[in-house]
Amino acid sequence: MESAFCTVNEQKPLRLFFEDEARFGRINNLSKCWVNRKDRAIVNQQIIREYIYAYTTECPATGETFSIISPQNDTEAMTVFLTLLSRNFNHYSIAIVLDSAGWHRSKALQIPENIFLIHLPPCSPELNPVEHIWDYIREQKRFNNHSFKSLDDVESRLVTALKEITQEKGKMKSLCNFSWLTCIS
Repeated sequence: MESAFCTVNEQKPLRLFFEDEARFGRINNLSKCWVNRKDRAIVNQQIIREYIYAYTTECPATGETFSIISPQNDTEAMTVFLTLLSRNFNHYSIAIVLDSAGWHRSKALQIPENIFLIHLPPCSPELNPVEHIWDYIREQKRFNNHSFKSLDDVESRLVTALKEITQEKGKMKSLCNFSWLTCIS
């Protein structure tokens, strides 16, 4: 199958994935929380500028996810992510919908043979359902209202959260499956 932007291997099923990156660090997010009526919530506020980055892709049709954690957010990290994604899902031809960040359009970006990229219009995060995964991780996987002693603690919590969402295929499908995607799957 030929198109204006890619060649797809007809021997492999085509899967549509969405991709995004998120920053996690030691500056904590304060949010509302439930406490007993007699009590008052006490949350430490922490402003330490240390970060790591999670790269995640999700297939709304199957609920499959793939993630890596990187100390940087640039073309090199994106190349590593795409290479590992390609190896992990080598049985698919993969169309990835993602934003137009500079490292997604860089001439230095190395895109594996079984992957092609489809860029969203600028300033349209609502079109990328992976944004819902970040909200879910921050709210449900204990990042909000929590302070971390070290960046290693942040990474440990993030590794656990990303492993858990890999097992939650049904939840990922429900978070990322917009009605306009059902005609594609």
